[in-house]
Amino acid sequence: MSKTERRIGVFVCLFTIVLAILDQNIVSAAIVPIVRDLDPVHGVDHVAWLVAAFSLAATVVLPLYGRLCDVWGPKQVFLGTVLTFLIGSVLCGAAQSMGQLIAFRAVQGVGAGGLMSVTMVVIAHLRDPDDNGSGGRSGLAGLVGGFGMAIGPLVGGLFAEHGQWRWIFYVNVPLGLLILAGALLVLRIPRHGGTTHVDLTGAAMIGGAAAALLLVCDWGGDRYPWSSPMILGLGTTTLVLLATFLWWQRRSPDPVLPPGLFRVPAVRDSFVIQAVVGMALVGGLVFLMVYLQAGRGISAGRAGTFPAFLAAGLALSGLAFNRFRWPVRTSMLVGTLFAAAALGALALTRDDTSFWLIRAELVVLGMGFGQLLGKLIIAVQQAAPRHQLGAATTGIRFFQSLGGAIGAAAFGSLLNAMGSITAGVDAIFAVAALLMLLAAALATRLRLPGEPLPTAAESPARQPAAPQPAAPAPGGGS
Repeated sequence: MSKTERRIGVFVCLFTIVLAILDQNIVSAAIVPIVRDLDPVHGVDHVAWLVAAFSLAATVVLPLYGRLCDVWGPKQVFLGTVLTFLIGSVLCGAAQSMGQLIAFRAVQGVGAGGLMSVTMVVIAHLRDPDDNGSGGRSGLAGLVGGFGMAIGPLVGGLFAEHGQWRWIFYVNVPLGLLILAGALLVLRIPRHGGTTHVDLTGAAMIGGAAAALLLVCDWGGDRYPWSSPMILGLGTTTLVLLATFLWWQRRSPDPVLPPGLFRVPAVRDSFVIQAVVGMALVGGLVFLMVYLQAGRGISAGRAGTFPAFLAAGLALSGLAFNRFRWPVRTSMLVGTLFAAAALGALALTRDDTSFWLIRAELVVLGMGFGQLLGKLIIAVQQAAPRHQLGAATTGIRFFQSLGGAIGAAAFGSLLNAMGSITAGVDAIFAVAALLMLLAAALATRLRLPGEPLPTAAESPARQPAAPQPAAPAPGGGS
């Protein structure tokens, strides 16, 4: 690919990330109008499934997408995920009942699971080997992420207020078609030859285990008591499927999540750090909104403006810090310590704390998370064998999703155990701050070959891992 084609390809990928972030934020603002329109009597009872269907589908397909990228090539998988997402979006917009919408959100989630993860695999293949590592793309990614987080709730609220909630889904179509056209025109990514076998059995096992775990986290202590047969049964199912999956992966000729990845210290440590960060991220985002509305009594619309300050911190982090071209380990330490300081400050929030102080703390939190988002993907892409790049990259997203689910359950139980909303959320922020300190301690162990490490703009292939088995010979271009 020429340098111009690479730049256009990166722009297409960044546009895809905007689409993914928009979809994550835009729907939440329209849940009430959707319920009122489709099922005003019993629709509220199905809201949990409206959210869970999407997140379950998006999470369980992640390991499979990684393996498919390594077998079929990331371009083919990228096109398939975008197309699936668009089909799901059209179906959601046309839904005539809550049951249909829940089913179609699951279809949309299958595609959405690849919008962020597979896109990062594509970006890894687009990096120019002659890139000087200026870090510009990392800073631009921070701006893109901040833009999506800031306008998502605003756009969703605008459609909802004018009774046009279906356009929350239809708006994805023109954006997605532009992405498909750009990818077809400029992406030329070689793929590995060799086997075309995909471990569907392993994918089904880990997907089932993830689904059962997410249901435990979503239902436990809320819909069902923690000691209920349903929760205990789901927990047992999770453990059995996980144990069977680990046994199967050691015997499968083409494992969906290769056990060899866990023998690479940087990859293994990155998976653990990402899970811990995912847990803390839930406390910094979800329960802040609970506090603002239930604890301080402000409207949902006004509360929806607060994520813009977190987004501003993300963008500022990309502009201010990435110029230093820090090694990944240094960026992780700076990010976790900034986030821990912000969460610790939020833990001191009282009923009379100024909203502007909270907004300032969110800016600091965003600056911390801005140094964390994507950095572990870089570490994994540098350390993993080239022919397992897809499995390693989507593995990061998989562990982040699982960490977030576990964090949601633990923080929800903590909130219910406290005497007041303010006290409960303060405790959640304190625990989240401790988790970020734990992530900082784990980050000190992060070691990659050839340090100092390049920034997000540099090719992972330029810093190969310690001797690994040779990758299969490349096949023809895609």
